[in-house]
Amino acid sequence: MKNSLSYLLQFGNEQLSVTSDSARLDSEILLAYVLQENRTYLFTWPEKTITSTQYQYFIDLLERRRRGEPIAYIVGEQEFWSMPLKVTADTLIPRPETELLVELSLEKIPPGTHKKILDLGTGSGAIALAIARERPACSVTGIEQSRQALIVATENAQSLKIKNVHFQHGHWFQPLGTEVNFDMIVSNPPYIALHDPHLSRGDVRFEPATALSSGVDGLDDIREIATQARQFLTTDGWLILEHGYDQSTLITELLRSLNYKNITGHNDLANLPRVVMAQYH
Repeated sequence: MKNSLSYLLQFGNEQLSVTSDSARLDSEILLAYVLQENRTYLFTWPEKTITSTQYQYFIDLLERRRRGEPIAYIVGEQEFWSMPLKVTADTLIPRPETELLVELSLEKIPPGTHKKILDLGTGSGAIALAIARERPACSVTGIEQSRQALIVATENAQSLKIKNVHFQHGHWFQPLGTEVNFDMIVSNPPYIALHDPHLSRGDVRFEPATALSSGVDGLDDIREIATQARQFLTTDGWLILEHGYDQSTLITELLRSLNYKNITGHNDLANLPRVVMAQYH
């Protein structure tokens, strides 16, 4: 039957296969979203039919995805660090490779210790919330220049009932007083070069440009953060930065020129350079 779940999944897969590398999964997520059920439901009741209203809604969502709109924006949610996070067109979509930054951060924060941690460019709050949830004795601050993104981050903290995080509005360190010091500063800042062709491809076409690109070589924000972070870090405090796959050497040289110590680079699951971390004495 043309409105059975099994038929609709196949139809969705065919419609999306031209433009999506994950057509089958996309179709499953969208149909489950229309039904407000989990994906297991689709395979438990393959012959179940849907209403004409649900059918038209599914067709509309397929068209949005076919045009390239990210699944996370269509359904308004993305999982990160096993947390369901609300995302909107005002926030960057949290990506699996960013979980490496969280892992490395947690390794430097012994459980039960009270540390002050700063997340710059917090967006949906993904990094700040992941660290805060794993280290409830810590105090985590997230700074974001987009007021709309801050609303999303605050809603995520409330829905996840994470109390040891708070968010501030402003450009990088601007909202902070001069006496504030942190044991750790983390950031997944914009790092794509201004004219990089990737900005006009795939999901990133729909994401906020200010959260993606940073100057001619993509390093303007990282330079600013690394330079200013020195006055906001405690002695031997950590700076941990996500970056592009081809920027590790340049960032290492930058940190060395700014007198950071113990500089190390770390690869993501695709074995691409993804995170640089360093201490400031």
